[in-house]
Amino acid sequence: MSPLRMIYLALAIWGTIHPMYYFIQWFQAEGWDIMRMVDAWHVNTASSGLVWDLTIAAVTLTIWIIAEVATRHNWGALVAIPATFCIGVSCGLPLYLFLRSKPVS
Repeated sequence: MSPLRMIYLALAIWGTIHPMYYFIQWFQAEGWDIMRMVDAWHVNTASSGLVWDLTIAAVTLTIWIIAEVATRHNWGALVAIPATFCIGVSCGLPLYLFLRSKPVS
């Protein structure tokens, strides 16, 4: 595996573990109510701006993944879409780059 692929994989793992640590802490303290978390994301204009920034990035990444999968027929790379929306762009983007950079056999 190339050093760049290892970096993408490491970033995907970090992008999974780090945000989930905070999400799980929040759920344990506040209860397992996703709508309550969404409300917390919009507690002020700064956090709302960040939510929209990440949402637009996630939609853009999804469009890019779909366009590339349609061209490359790398169907396994579609797993980056649910990773993006269930965990975050911090996981989905490096995961997709890892999957995309797989050597062609």
